[in-house]
Amino acid sequence: MLHGPAQDSGPDPATGYKGRIGLVMFIVYCVVYAGFVFVNVLTEGRAMQIIVLFGLNLAVVYGMGLIVFALALALVYNHLCTKKEREVAGGNAGKGRES
Repeated sequence: MLHGPAQDSGPDPATGYKGRIGLVMFIVYCVVYAGFVFVNVLTEGRAMQIIVLFGLNLAVVYGMGLIVFALALALVYNHLCTKKEREVAGGNAGKGRES
C-alpha cells in the first residue's frame, strides 16, 4: 500500500462562511429540540401520548422527526459549503466529477 503523506491544502478561505452557516443551523436545531423538551416538561408527558400519525404517538413522531431534521440539515450544510468552496476556488474544486 503505497500511501504517501497527506498533502497540505492550505488555509480554507470559506471557513468564516462555514462557521456562520453551522452556527445558524445549530441554533435552529436547538430551538426545535427545545420545543420537544418544553412539550414534555409543560404537559408532564401527557401530550406525548397523543396518537398523531399512523398509530404512532407524538413522542415517536417528534423524536424521529428530530433525527430526520438533523440529517436534512447536514445535507443542506454540505451542499451550501461545497457550493461556497467552488465559488471561492473559482469553480475548480471538484472538477472531473459529475454534480
